[in-house]
Amino acid sequence: MIRRLLLLAAVSTLTVATAGHAQEARPALSDGAAFAAMAREGGRYPLFAAEVARMRETVDAAIKDGIHVPVPKDPGGGYTHEQHKRNYMALYGAGLLYRITGERAYADYARQLLLAYAKLYPTLGDHPAKANESVGRLFWQSLNDSVWLVYSVQGYDAIRDTLSAADRKTIDDDVFRRAAAFLSTGSPEMFDRIHNHATWACAGVGMTGYVLRDPRLVDMALKGRDGTGKSGFLRQVDELFSPDGYYTEGPYYQRYALLPFVLLAQAIDANDPAQGIFRRRDGVLLKAIRTTIQLSYGGYFFPLNDAMPDKSLKTDELYQAVAIGYAATKDPAFLSITEQQGRTTLTPGGLAVARDLAAGKAQPFPFAPALFRDGPNGEQGAIAVMRSGPEPDASVLVAKNSGMGMGHGHFDKLNWIFYDAGEPVITDYGSARFLNVEAKDGGRYLPENESWAKQTVAHNSLVMNETSHFAGKWRDGQKLAPKQLYFASDAKTQVSTAEMDGAYPGVRFRRTLVALPMGKASPLVLDLLRATGDKPATWDLPLHYRGQITEIGFPHRSNTAERPVLGKANGYQHIWVDATGTPDGDAASLTWMLGKRFYTWHMLPPKGAQLILGESGADDPRFNLRREPLLIARATGAADATFVGLLEPHGAYDPSAETVVNSRSAIAKLVHTRGADADLVRIDLIGGRSIVLAIADSVDATARHRATIDGRVIEWTGHFARFDQGAAR
Repeated sequence: MIRRLLLLAAVSTLTVATAGHAQEARPALSDGAAFAAMAREGGRYPLFAAEVARMRETVDAAIKDGIHVPVPKDPGGGYTHEQHKRNYMALYGAGLLYRITGERAYADYARQLLLAYAKLYPTLGDHPAKANESVGRLFWQSLNDSVWLVYSVQGYDAIRDTLSAADRKTIDDDVFRRAAAFLSTGSPEMFDRIHNHATWACAGVGMTGYVLRDPRLVDMALKGRDGTGKSGFLRQVDELFSPDGYYTEGPYYQRYALLPFVLLAQAIDANDPAQGIFRRRDGVLLKAIRTTIQLSYGGYFFPLNDAMPDKSLKTDELYQAVAIGYAATKDPAFLSITEQQGRTTLTPGGLAVARDLAAGKAQPFPFAPALFRDGPNGEQGAIAVMRSGPEPDASVLVAKNSGMGMGHGHFDKLNWIFYDAGEPVITDYGSARFLNVEAKDGGRYLPENESWAKQTVAHNSLVMNETSHFAGKWRDGQKLAPKQLYFASDAKTQVSTAEMDGAYPGVRFRRTLVALPMGKASPLVLDLLRATGDKPATWDLPLHYRGQITEIGFPHRSNTAERPVLGKANGYQHIWVDATGTPDGDAASLTWMLGKRFYTWHMLPPKGAQLILGESGADDPRFNLRREPLLIARATGAADATFVGLLEPHGAYDPSAETVVNSRSAIAKLVHTRGADADLVRIDLIGGRSIVLAIADSVDATARHRATIDGRVIEWTGHFARFDQGAAR
C-alpha cells in the first residue's frame, strides 16, 4: 500500500501502480486529513504558528532570491555546497507550506527548482572536490547527496499532484530516479554498509520508492540491493542499535542517524503497517529516541567518539524525532523536550505536539541513572550514566565502556567524563573538525582527528608505552569490546565496573567508578583502575579537565624558559609539558576553579609515579587544536599498576559579592589497600568522618568478602559495599 509520504497520520491508501501509469497523476491523498487539520488548527497553537512563520520567512527569501542550481564545485562550507543545502531545505519547506496554506506560489517555486535540477542532474559525474569518502554528485561525499534526497523527496511529494504529466515524468526520471539509482546500484560499496551513511541512502531511496510508487526501490531500501536482507534498512535497525536503543557510533552520531531511521520508519508504518516497524525488536526505534535524549547534559550530547561538543537537542533531527516519537506514543515527557527546544515540525506529529503542549500536558522528561548496553545483543560493553538528580545542573558521571563504534570510534576503552553545576568538568575532546568551515579543510575531519582526537592519550583512559589501544587500528578495535561487569544505582551510591582485555597484547585492565553523594553537595567521584600485564611497561593515566589551577598539591618544577613536547607520536606529539613533579608521599592533589566552583583531584598513583601537567596544542602549525589542560600520572618499570583518584567538587565563588567559600579541600586523607580479592578505599573527611568503599574482584552478588584496612576488618557480600563511620550499607 502507498500513501502520500508526508501525510502519515491520514487514513486512506493507494495501491502501488506500475511506474509511469496514468494513475500516478492523482495524489496519494487528495486534501488529506492531516494537512487539512494543520491548515485548520495550526494557527491556534503558538509553537506551530511560529514554525509556519519561520518556514515562510525562509522559503519566501529563497523565492525572492530566485532559482540557483550551480554546477557542484566546492567542498563543505563553499558556495555550491551551501546553495544545494539551501535548495533542499527550501524545497522541503515549499512543499509543506503549499499543503498547509494552499498558496500556489510555493508549489510553483518547487516545480521551477526541480525542473532546474532535472537539467543539471543528468550532466553530473563525480564531484570535483571528492576526498577519501564515497564520492557524491551534488556534494563532495555521497552522504550529503542522501540528505539532499531525503529532504527533497518530501517536498516533491507534497506538490507532485500539481504538476503536468510531462513535468512530473521529467522530474521523476531526471532527478529522483537518477538520484536513487546513484545512491543504490551506483554506490554499492556505500549502500550495502551497516553504517549511518547507508541508513541515509536507504531512507532516501525508500522514500523515493513510496513517492514514485516503485516497489522495487522500496524493497531494495528495506532488504538491500540483492533482496536477501543481509543489508538494507531492516538489517541496519537490527545491527546498529542495542536492545536499549543505544546507537553504536555514540551519542553525536546517534542524533545524526536517528532522523533517517525514524523518517523511513514512519513512511513504512503508513504504507505497510503490518510490517510493525515501530514494534520491531521490542520497539527499539522508539527506545532510541528516548536514549538519544538521555545521552545529553543540559541539552548537549555527551561528546564521545567523533563528536562536536556544541551539538544539542536543538537540531532538526531531534525536532523531527521528538514529534514522531510523540505521535507514536503520546508520551507527555516528549512535550517537555519540545518545550526546551522551542521548536517543532510542520507535520501531523508537530501539530499534535504543539496542541498538547498548549493544553498543558507536558511532564518532565525522566532523566535518571541508566545503563545503555552496546551491540545488537547488548554484549559489547555499555555506557553507564550516573546522575545525581533530574535537574539540568545536577552532576552526571559517564563511564564509556562501549565498543569501538566503527570508523568514528575512538581508542578510549574505559574512558569517563563528568559534568557538574551546568559545566563539563572532566572532559572528552570529541573530534578535531570545524564542521562546514571551508577554510578548515572544507569542513571535513582534520588530520589532527587521527593524530590527536582519536588517540588514547587524548582521553581519560589508560595508555601503555605511549601507544594507543589496538595500535590505533579501528578494525582491530571493532573485534573486541569491554565487559560491563557491574552497574548499580540507588539514592546514595552509583557504581560501574568494567574490564578491557586485549586493547594491548597481554594486558587486562579493570576500572570502577563510583558516584558518592555527599548530602546537598555534589557527589564525590572515586576512580579505581587496576592494570595487569605480562611485562614491565610505562603506564600513563591522563585526566582532561576544564578550569584554572588554583593549587598544586605536590612538589613540581615548571618549564618557564622553554616548553618541551611530551612525545613524538600517538598524540604525545601534541602535548606541551608545562610542569613535572613527584609526590613526596603516597598522595598528591590538584585543585582548579571552574565557573563558580572548585574541584580537587586527589591521587594515589603507583609508588614513584611522575605527574605531568600539560596542555594540548603542540605540533599544530595551523592552529587546528583547542588548547586544553591535562594531568598525566605516569608509572614506569612494572608489569602491573593501580591508580586511585578521587574528584571532589567543593566551595563557591561569587564574583558579584567578591566572596569565596570553601576553596580548600574537605578531604583530610585518602587511603587504599589491596586485599586478597578486593580493594578498599578509605576517605577521611576533615571533622572526623570517614567513608570506606569495598570493591571485590568478583561480581557475584552472593559472594562473601573480608579485608583489612589500617587494622580494621571489613566484611561484606557482593561486589561493592559502602561503610559510613563504621555503619555498613
